[in-house]
Amino acid sequence: MDEMAPAVALPLAPLAESPMEITRLKLMADAAAAAGLLAADPAEEAEARGGRASGSGNGARSVYLMDYSPLWGSTSICGLRPEMEDAVAAVPRFFELPMRMVAADRVLDGLDPSSIRLPAHFFGVYDGHGGAQVADYCRDRIHSALVEELQRARADGSGEQKQWERAFVECFRQVDDEVGGKARRTAGGGGDDGGSVRSDPVAPETVGSTAVVAVVCSSHIIVANCGDSRAVLCRGKQPVALSVDHKPNREDEYARIEAEGGKVIQWNGYRVLGVLAMSRSIGDRYLKPWIIPVPEVKIIPRTKEDECLILASDGLWDVMSNEEACDAARRRILHWHKKNGGSSTSSSRGEEADPAAQAAADYLSNLALKKGSKDNITVIVIDLKAQRKFKTKT
Repeated sequence: MDEMAPAVALPLAPLAESPMEITRLKLMADAAAAAGLLAADPAEEAEARGGRASGSGNGARSVYLMDYSPLWGSTSICGLRPEMEDAVAAVPRFFELPMRMVAADRVLDGLDPSSIRLPAHFFGVYDGHGGAQVADYCRDRIHSALVEELQRARADGSGEQKQWERAFVECFRQVDDEVGGKARRTAGGGGDDGGSVRSDPVAPETVGSTAVVAVVCSSHIIVANCGDSRAVLCRGKQPVALSVDHKPNREDEYARIEAEGGKVIQWNGYRVLGVLAMSRSIGDRYLKPWIIPVPEVKIIPRTKEDECLILASDGLWDVMSNEEACDAARRRILHWHKKNGGSSTSSSRGEEADPAAQAAADYLSNLALKKGSKDNITVIVIDLKAQRKFKTKT
């Protein structure tokens, strides 16, 4: 029988050529398109995204005013490995996100981005190696460290992409410092010295973990990735990769490692110094400065066509393509709803695992086993439609 480690709701790629301007213009265009979809039938759009849209006084409704709670399911199994080193986190309503973090200073839907806050939900998959200590620490700490960074974020005109990059980079570096026993900021610490404490290392220097995390709100999905776990969005029937694996043979990663005096060696696959099969992680102190804890961050506006989001460790992706995983998850969610008569929502919507999304996560992990995965397998499936309508036969 497989060793199980189900998730519990806890308390509480490099961009293309031009820098921020292309990103900003694209986000503006996408946000405008999303607003156009809402204008067509705002009530239907709100229901499709699983939120309750509030009015803005003139009968119009905005995606930014939804009280949105995503439906999710997760599984984490030992598989054929002797030990379980993966960890998974689902933290509903972990933060009230200022609208300016997804809209900068632009006025969208007639709303002032400085005065609106969106309920935001956190999901993370952590694939440990050399031991489970770092993955377990990431599970318990990264979301709270991110809250600390978001609370410090200030509107400075740099745009939402830069703000999220700063928040996630500082968050991951802070957790990496804590894993190594460096100074940790306490919740009440405001000064350079008075707000930090010393602690022992969380794990030996040979232990580390990947981290792929997603912040989901009613209007956007923000993904940060460090390592070779992966986030994939199912939009309509097409997969959209929201992260790019950090592998040592990736051209830019190879060049960075070599520039720092490291070596990428082919030893049962490409490995940093012939040891680690990824080029970024949290922990792994013995391989610094070649292994870095710096995530790549992607922001994507949501659309009406979004079906589900999959976060998973490489125990899934080693044996399944993005297309296979998205198709299987989408079909399994639809199958559950058709079999069980539609909605799976309850009064505790989003606080606990949803049976349809859970069925999809379980199915993906079992399918990976059947396809020959030899690793731990951890999967989160987030149902982005949430409310589904089915035609009844007469």
